[in-house]
Amino acid sequence: MEDIANKTFKVVIIGSGPAGLTAALYAARADLSPIVFEGPEPGGQLMTTTDVENFPGYPNGVMGPQMMQDFREQATKFGADCRYGYVTDIEFGNRPYKLTVDEKTEIYAHTVIISTGASAMWLGLESETRLRGKGVSACATCDGAFFRNQHVVIVGGGDTAMEEATFLTKFASKVTVVHRRDELRASKAMQARAFANEKIEFMWDSEIDEILGEQVVEGVRINNRKTGDKTVLEDVTGVFVAIGHKPNTDLFKGVLTMDDVGYIQTKGQSTQTDLPGIFACGDAMDAVYRQAVTAAGTGCKAALDAENYLSELPEEAIAEQHWK
Repeated sequence: MEDIANKTFKVVIIGSGPAGLTAALYAARADLSPIVFEGPEPGGQLMTTTDVENFPGYPNGVMGPQMMQDFREQATKFGADCRYGYVTDIEFGNRPYKLTVDEKTEIYAHTVIISTGASAMWLGLESETRLRGKGVSACATCDGAFFRNQHVVIVGGGDTAMEEATFLTKFASKVTVVHRRDELRASKAMQARAFANEKIEFMWDSEIDEILGEQVVEGVRINNRKTGDKTVLEDVTGVFVAIGHKPNTDLFKGVLTMDDVGYIQTKGQSTQTDLPGIFACGDAMDAVYRQAVTAAGTGCKAALDAENYLSELPEEAIAEQHWK
């Protein structure tokens, strides 16, 4: 990172999922020479997704890692500088903003696009980690169609879990909801919809003890938290974990306005945050859709917002700055 130490950039992008790399593509094509710090998980959540069949432009589907490589190649083709690196601190008091990369390299930015994404909350089982992308998923919308006429399990009891359970009945022959309590946390409307669906069954006061299978999911072992009884569902081929997502926005707590979960709040239809020149896109600010295609769309918006912001800066404000 020595080659960029103490330099000032027009656009710094934090994160490298669909939102960040789309922002990089648009910013690069606008001749803004963006620099992207890819973070601890380059490529984001799609790096653990196998077949992606719902992103336009891939009629035969595509592996998640391959799609993110395509995104990265297209952004770099037009001049984006994508680097392995983790932004560990930002000083918001003065402009241009000072960022610290990997706890040691200081750079400056007139605009910052936050595309740090969100991480699914998992159960913490070894078998869950091993079979992730091989029958274990945290996105029914992404992967539900792979389980046509099969028995799947969904873990959770909130609105998201009930919404995804109902969605999965479009494909699965049976959906078993495993919930650690004896009642759902979902809204009454969501509960009513799930209870009315003849394909959905419930296992109360229960949690998954182990996901069975070596190469793919071949069943689940479930523990009843009250009785201690173990039940094995041998015909289950898919496990969907729907216990929530956590946006990766801890770096900005106390500075930018967020909701109770940690999603960054933006102004109106724009990606503008509380601070001038700071924009947020993708799953860092989207608590509703959380799809690759919607993340890419907000990444486009963030780059256009940054371009517009820079165009309105007085020339003297940037005249003596170093542009990469």
